[in-house]
Amino acid sequence: MKINKSCFAAVMLGLLSACSNTSSTSPAPSTTTATEPATATNYDSVRGSGKFKNVELQPAPQAPLVTAGKSVYELKCSACHKLTGEKLVGPGWLGVTSRHSPEWIMNFVTNTDEMIDKDPKAQAMLQVCMVRMPNQHLSDEDARNILEFMRNNDLKK
Repeated sequence: MKINKSCFAAVMLGLLSACSNTSSTSPAPSTTTATEPATATNYDSVRGSGKFKNVELQPAPQAPLVTAGKSVYELKCSACHKLTGEKLVGPGWLGVTSRHSPEWIMNFVTNTDEMIDKDPKAQAMLQVCMVRMPNQHLSDEDARNILEFMRNNDLKK
């Protein structure tokens, strides 16, 4: 039985490292910077960690951005996320825009590793999903399009 547990642990470690999007020759990403160490007092849990500080939204999702966001979703997100509340590999997206600010969402999809390292909500999702979301290397434009697609999805409830 110990051999089976060891094999299982080795396979799980291999899967986690394969999904982490880091190479074994590069150093682990730093979770702090010299100018701003990660502490509970300087982390903004409403907007998260990243460059998006103030995202201005129109009252309704913008159709061209929703269409572009759907394309990004289908290419990079749909393998792990459903548009319902049901968990696949990652959490379902239904209601995500009511649980997180636009800034948090855009920072999370563009600064995934740091957000998972610092954000209590992201860490709680990791505990449920058991798989660390890989960095999808989304552009700022892709992030905004995904946000509009999420907003539109939440209106369809």
